[in-house]
Amino acid sequence: MKKVSVIIYLLLSLLPSFAQDDVSYKTPPKDMMDMLLAKGAPGVSIDDKGEWMLLTESNSYPSVEELARPELKIAGLRINPANFAPSRQNFVNNLYLKNISSGKEMKISGLPNPLAASNISWSPDDKKIAFTHTTASRIDLYVIDVATQKATKINKTALNVITGGAIWFDNNTLLYRTALKPATAAPPKPAMPKGPTVQENYGKASPRPTYQDLIKSPYDEELFAFYASTQLVKNSNGTETKIGQPAIYGSISVSPDKKYLLIRKIKKPFSYTVPANGFPAEMLITDINGKLVKQLADLPSSETAPGGNDNVQLAPRAFDWRDDEAATVVWCMPLDSGLIKKQVEYRDAVYALSAPFTGEAIQLFKTKMRYRGTTWGNADLAIVSEGLTGKQTTQIDRFNSVTGDLEKLITRNTTNAYANPGQPLTAPNQYGKNVLLTIDNGNKIIFNNTTGSSPKGDLPFLMSFDVHKKKADTLWRSPEGYFEYVVKLLDAGKLSLVTRKESEKDMPNYWLKNLRLRIADRQLTAFTNPYPQMEGVSKEKIKYKRADGVDLTGDLYLPKGYNKERDGKLPVLIWAYPAEYNSADDAAQIRGSEHKFTLIGGASPVMYVTQGYAVLNNAEMPIVATGKDKKPNDNFIEQLTMNAEAAVNALDSLGVGDRNRMAVSGHSYGAFMTAHLLAHTKLFKAGIARSGAYNRSLTPFGFQNEDRTYWQDPDLYNKMSPFSYADKIKTPIMLVHGDMDNNTGTFPIQSERMYNAIKGHGGTVKYLSLPYESHGYAGRENLLHLLSEQLSWLDKYVKNADRKVEKKEEKKGF
Repeated sequence: MKKVSVIIYLLLSLLPSFAQDDVSYKTPPKDMMDMLLAKGAPGVSIDDKGEWMLLTESNSYPSVEELARPELKIAGLRINPANFAPSRQNFVNNLYLKNISSGKEMKISGLPNPLAASNISWSPDDKKIAFTHTTASRIDLYVIDVATQKATKINKTALNVITGGAIWFDNNTLLYRTALKPATAAPPKPAMPKGPTVQENYGKASPRPTYQDLIKSPYDEELFAFYASTQLVKNSNGTETKIGQPAIYGSISVSPDKKYLLIRKIKKPFSYTVPANGFPAEMLITDINGKLVKQLADLPSSETAPGGNDNVQLAPRAFDWRDDEAATVVWCMPLDSGLIKKQVEYRDAVYALSAPFTGEAIQLFKTKMRYRGTTWGNADLAIVSEGLTGKQTTQIDRFNSVTGDLEKLITRNTTNAYANPGQPLTAPNQYGKNVLLTIDNGNKIIFNNTTGSSPKGDLPFLMSFDVHKKKADTLWRSPEGYFEYVVKLLDAGKLSLVTRKESEKDMPNYWLKNLRLRIADRQLTAFTNPYPQMEGVSKEKIKYKRADGVDLTGDLYLPKGYNKERDGKLPVLIWAYPAEYNSADDAAQIRGSEHKFTLIGGASPVMYVTQGYAVLNNAEMPIVATGKDKKPNDNFIEQLTMNAEAAVNALDSLGVGDRNRMAVSGHSYGAFMTAHLLAHTKLFKAGIARSGAYNRSLTPFGFQNEDRTYWQDPDLYNKMSPFSYADKIKTPIMLVHGDMDNNTGTFPIQSERMYNAIKGHGGTVKYLSLPYESHGYAGRENLLHLLSEQLSWLDKYVKNADRKVEKKEEKKGF
């Protein structure tokens, strides 16, 4: 019997393992671990005068133990139930100042220890800096006096920052929300509910996305009301004054003349299908003491908004103050009932109402596309933005409020990166509000493009634009061989500015330039390379074509000391994320720069170049509409296949990539892409799919830029669901998901069901569920473990794939 038992045990041990084999955290090789945990360069913020630089340092990654702290997931929010703050924050743990003129760094006294700072902001006159400090039980507000480099706590009542942080009212006054009761007074969960949770709908369509962390019960409603209700407070030099009555304040902004507040006040009934920013609300104007002056609108729940790109609710939206006037509020209303399919000349109308807000609103202008917002300048000049997501079109206009004229300045495809002018620069006006910065007697504005896409790669630029002649002139552009962009324009007349400059070998650092006086550039920071492991690694932006002629690019990394003649072709990891285009010309544009310094974040695929892999990062995967009446996803799989084939062929023809040892990987929509490529091609030896959505019937009202619903085109949804082809995925695939994913559409059940489907059809699949992780992974132990698991997967199924073939051939007698 003993012999039989041993034989049975041995036979069972040869069967596939169905339980969890790995029960403890792993770490990757030292080079990868050191890169992940390396301390990055400080964050930099510069005052408007260019006199002071604030530098901020943060911990790299929290521990999983920190992620595991109690958390409420309600109304689309994630709340720390102990201190009235959002959970999962990445805090600043050190602050210090640097005088730009002298170059001297200065410590700040009075900082809490240990420091957990967030919501950092300069005062309007740049003489003070405010920040919130988070402890286990409360949030406090500190102000740094820049001249004395001293921090002082100014609040007496604990803050509540769940729906917003502190804002500057004037140079000496801050507005913020405070907690009404201690967190220990939160309503306890009843041992038994009063009854079942009931949701009802009576004939009204509500095609909403699949949001996560929503209210699910009457008890959740109680919790949301408790944690989101606050008292608005004004703090002047340490003296707190209550403003109005407690409420759930969605947003708060101060009129330019400091006499009024524009408030979005959330009210019941709370929705079970949309997050808090879609709850019913009132738009109110109050005086500075909180007394109601005017109710602008009673806004319904966004549950009633129509689905689809560019459809909007038949209700006023985009409320804001006009920054160039004392107290004028503006908003827009749809003229097409909110339905983009309705044929009308104008889509939206923008209205204004000035203090004392007793008259009728006046119409300022109408837009032919959806109104996106206004950058105000003065009575003669404002820049209006409008566009259509579905048509990938955007436009900026010049508005003259004296004549009422709205004139088109620039129209382009949102995907036409070469034609992107950037963002118009602003400067404080007499009210302390940022308005358009003009030169040449107000005839020109200045655009700053911090990307600067071009046929030579990204070359950021600063340009002037004559709003009357519609003529652009380049004031400055990044030199070739570097990636440099303007951080702040200090003086428009002298063209004195601060830039951030880097190259593939030079760490990003800040520089002071004076283009008019041609003074030698002065380096302001001297940050050093935190990744010595990457020294000697080569980086190149490679260009190649797919079968239909669309130009593609990718960032190719090759190991230190690699020589293709000597070392031969390498195993390859391709990392990508698909993007939709209506124009093939736009899809073919070059994006990115090979001259950027490689900064490592999270479980970056670039790290695997230190382990003997060629890495093609940001491999372009455009999905292009093939006709005016076509949409990009009409032939998604065919185009995805062409993209992948082109990348594999390019690496093979360069002599650096072994086409028989290639892996593909991606996150979110990139994971969706990975599963499709393994189902429909034989190009890869393995795949790694992180936090993806694989069954599109679970996102039935649209996904990414697709706005057709499941019921309008079920065939499209089935074809675009890798889950439909789980039986065809025989290439080894690793699925990874955070078990607390909060991203719309990528519920953890997507990976769970995909794993079961592949497993059920005999595929080779591994599923990593990372504890306490959201859509983006943050826990230190989880990230190290993921790097280790991915490397083991790649080594087993990709790097050593040829050795497996040799062993099989030996057994067959060859």
